[in-house]
Amino acid sequence: MAAAGAPDGLEEAGMDTEAEAAAAEAPARPLRCVEAEAAAAEDTCAARGSLQPAPAQPPGDPAARASVSNGEDAGGGAGRDLVDLRIIWNKTKHDVKFPLDSTGFELKEKIHSITGLPPAMQKVMYKGLVPEDKTLREIKVTSGAKIMVVGSTINDVLAVNTPKDAAQQDAKAEENKKEPLCRQKQHRKVLDKGKPEDVMPSVKGAQERLPTVPLSGMYNKSGGKVRLTFKLEQDQLWIGTKERTEKLPMGSIKNVVSEPIEGHEDYHMMAFQLGPTEASYYWVYWVPTQYVDAIKDTVLGKWQYF
Repeated sequence: MAAAGAPDGLEEAGMDTEAEAAAAEAPARPLRCVEAEAAAAEDTCAARGSLQPAPAQPPGDPAARASVSNGEDAGGGAGRDLVDLRIIWNKTKHDVKFPLDSTGFELKEKIHSITGLPPAMQKVMYKGLVPEDKTLREIKVTSGAKIMVVGSTINDVLAVNTPKDAAQQDAKAEENKKEPLCRQKQHRKVLDKGKPEDVMPSVKGAQERLPTVPLSGMYNKSGGKVRLTFKLEQDQLWIGTKERTEKLPMGSIKNVVSEPIEGHEDYHMMAFQLGPTEASYYWVYWVPTQYVDAIKDTVLGKWQYF
């Protein structure tokens, strides 16, 4: 029996040996799995390393530009109504887009940037003088509107005291030594007719912008009724009588003179010089005094220096 089987102790030892051999072999398999996983991980890392990150979108990319543009619109001009304006100064036209809710003063600053004409030297007109404290929307400016600008640049101001201007001042001083115009015979025959019944009301000591309607109810040198219409968008003065209407470019009018009427100082007699001599003066009588300065500024296209 002893030869048929090993002693109990030896049998147990043999089993232990087999167990130890099995145990020795068992870790070998997980080790190979770990090595395979490590190799796979290395392959994965290498693969990932070969994939470079996508470059940042360049500033010039169309999508980026669109994003920037949308951002600007949202933070700047979005929600602001713009109108197309034609600004006319010194017979030059400038087409601009301008916010409808900007004030008259902001419009003057825009004109300054375009023409170099300082805001303090500007008279801006749209159906009369544009108020500095009101918006274009409040004075009902519409798209396509023509804005007339009257004023002189600093260079024009510095050139005022030229010999030519000095000669004109001397001539004016000589004129002042003569008897008042309203006493001269050629004017007396018109003024003696008295103040027209339909003449426009006057405001003594006031200065106002041109009205939106023609100045009417006045006399010309023949004693006939005359009206003055200022077509700012065409840069023209229309002198209308019962017989006809003369359409004069404002640039063709060389001078404008006026004088209060004695006994009726709230009205003036005024002349537009259409040629080189006094014989070319077109006289208008009973001009309301509050419009005299506005007429001179509009026709001559510059500030008056007194």
